Parts: sequence; structure tokens; C-alpha cells
Amino acid sequence: MTAFADPRMLDHHELEEGTTFAPGFDALGLITVVTVEDGSKDILMVAHMNAEALGLTLETGIAHYWSRSRQSLWKKGETSGELQEVVELRTDCDQDCLVMTVRQTGRGAACHTGRKSCFYRRLEMVGGEYTLADTGLPKLFDPQKVYSQK
Repeated sequence: MTAFADPRMLDHHELEEGTTFAPGFDALGLITVVTVEDGSKDILMVAHMNAEALGLTLETGIAHYWSRSRQSLWKKGETSGELQEVVELRTDCDQDCLVMTVRQTGRGAACHTGRKSCFYRRLEMVGGEYTLADTGLPKLFDPQKVYSQK
């Protein structure tokens, strides 16, 4: 497994301006990842990685995440065929968040609902209350058919 530098061992300048990659995992051992589609630059999803998922992502070039709901490692697209090939990985200034640019394979759906993006609803004010409205992003696959094969 890939070992990462400990950000607590770096001074402020080295953390923010240096060349040492020292991901700042939170108290649960996770780092937030914003996943963006290469080309369109659409935000596909926001997820989390632990050290193992980040290491596997770097080693294989295929996105791996940590599922907080299942409490398990998850190779994106292993069941659906919607793999994410890593194009670029960036970190923010204090290295506690990542932006990963990917080539979305398969039918082009990053969301488990079958849509290209997990961001398929927008917040709207209706009658003085906030509601969610569908943006019309079509389903590229039927999740019941894809995930019932498990």
C-alpha cells in the first residue's frame, strides 16, 4: 500500500508551497474528492477516499473511493462498468481536499442513479419553501437492472 507523508510533519510553507504530497485525512481517515469530467469539466460527483483508496487510485489509474454508507472500499464502476480513468489529480493549498479529473467510461454515467452526474437536482423556492427540481439530466442506464445483478 502507498504510504503518504504526514502533513503535521511539514511546516506551513512546505505544506502550501512545497513539493511533498501529504494528504490531510480527517479524524475518520478520509479526504474529500471532487470528481470532474475531462473535456466538459462537469462536476460528476463528490466522494471520499481513505489512504487505501487513494493509494489504489494512484497505482492503478482507476478511481477508488471509500463508501461511508457501506464502510468499504469501492472501485468506481466495478459493478456498473462505469469506470473512471484518472487524467489528473490536484490538491488544494493545505492538502485536505482533492479534485480529480477523469475520463468517464461505459455509458458515461458517474451516478449510481444512472445519470452522468450526481448533481441532477437544483434547489428552488416554491410557495415560500425550498424544494428539489429535476434538471432533466437523463438516465443513461437503469440502475435496477445494473445493480440487481450483484
